[in-house]
Amino acid sequence: YFGTVSCFFCLPTVTVFLSTLTPKFYFALTVTSSFISGLIFVFEWWHFRKYGTSFIEQVSVSHLRPLIGGVENSPPAPAAFSAGENEANRQNMPECKMWRNPLNLFRGAEYSRYMWVTGKEPLTYYDMNLSAQDHQNFFTCDTDALRPSDTVMQKAWRERNPQARIKAAYQALELNNDCATAYVLLAEEEATTIVDAERYFKQALKAGEMIYRKSQNCHSQSPQHEAQLRRDTNVLVYVKRRLAMCARKLGRIRESVKMMRDLMKEFPLLSMLNIHENLLEALLELQAYADVQAVLAKYDDISLPKSAAICYTAALLKARAVSERFSPETAFKRGLSTAEINAVEAIHRAVEFNPHVPKYLLEMKSLVLPPEHILKRGDSEAVAYAFFHLQHWKRIEGALHLLHCTWEGTFRMIPYPLEKGHLFYPYPSCTETADRELLPTFHEVSVYPQKELPFFIHFTAGLCSFSAMLALLTHQFPELMVVFAKAVSMVSCVINIVFLLEPKHSIIPL
Repeated sequence: YFGTVSCFFCLPTVTVFLSTLTPKFYFALTVTSSFISGLIFVFEWWHFRKYGTSFIEQVSVSHLRPLIGGVENSPPAPAAFSAGENEANRQNMPECKMWRNPLNLFRGAEYSRYMWVTGKEPLTYYDMNLSAQDHQNFFTCDTDALRPSDTVMQKAWRERNPQARIKAAYQALELNNDCATAYVLLAEEEATTIVDAERYFKQALKAGEMIYRKSQNCHSQSPQHEAQLRRDTNVLVYVKRRLAMCARKLGRIRESVKMMRDLMKEFPLLSMLNIHENLLEALLELQAYADVQAVLAKYDDISLPKSAAICYTAALLKARAVSERFSPETAFKRGLSTAEINAVEAIHRAVEFNPHVPKYLLEMKSLVLPPEHILKRGDSEAVAYAFFHLQHWKRIEGALHLLHCTWEGTFRMIPYPLEKGHLFYPYPSCTETADRELLPTFHEVSVYPQKELPFFIHFTAGLCSFSAMLALLTHQFPELMVVFAKAVSMVSCVINIVFLLEPKHSIIPL
């Protein structure tokens, strides 16, 4: 009540004070505010360019939020490497190596159908050339010259024209009806449905097992026979894996899981083929989360190359334990529980390994068909992971919401510039060029570390521009701007008085 009365008495005083102010005062005020906001903007920009984050945001998160009772979602962990270790690690950093996509699609039954419908070529020449090299390495050996059908197939894998490759496969089958690699080529490229591809692969399996047993019996006779056994082993493993993938695509998921487990048990030394990633995806479809955790416990090891499938599946399992009840507002008030901290840290770990994945999972970027090869930590790996795993994140209630609330916090934790690492080696600088070679031209390649400008840089730039404009207008039209400033001041005073007269602010009961 007394505050309201005092405002009535102060209003004439404020009016007299405003009437005595000259245009020079308003001009000096706007110039000063423009200069100060300009300095803040320049400092913010310099700090962002050097450290990759907004200074104002960093101060508010690190110092002001704890004072008002808030908590940071995930406390920044100490850097994993010292400066000396970083220099050594930089020399030992893995180069940009192309990996065969463990869940690559079938050319005839999937990639070709996409091209028929859209008229767009989903595979690049560079990607298909890498596949041709893989086929020559996996499916040929020095003894092929001794068998006419294998000689024909050796030429078939080098052919660039798909129709020429298919024609050569039929020629090989005319020479030898048990040529397993010919059936493989037809299953991959001629079959227009998964059912047809599975039929060809079953024929390849029958022929491949027979050839593999013969090679086992005589592999110790000479180095050539040993090389032939390696080739026949590669063919058999490839066929069994693709048969398991056919069963997965046709809905026979339990059968697919059994085939993958048997394959991994029969050929345990072929872990570099990443068959466990196929198994993880099939187990997630079955919602067998305990089995998924068991697979992760075996393959999420520091000595093995990480992948987006490993890191994000581990994050998904931890998010599953808390995502249904997670609320940012509640977490802000009471702090994070141990399970929530573990989930957030797992998400941060996954995002640091591959920062491109969240935008696909959150559907902020559109997906395309995954390429036949991927670059780990690159956009190509992110496309391949999200293409198959988005449905698993959607199935767990609240998982995508938790990811949305926490994934950007990773970029505040990773040291900047990026020659330093946090949990992994520094992010490779060659990924953008390689991804552009792997992904189709109509896809907008995601680039990291291309950081978006923080809010406070936009805010200070706008404030600087607005105050500079006011200073210019005051200099050009001093009398008009003085009238405008006085009117604004009077309106603000009236609004304050009306607000104080509201019943909810009165201390006198009505």
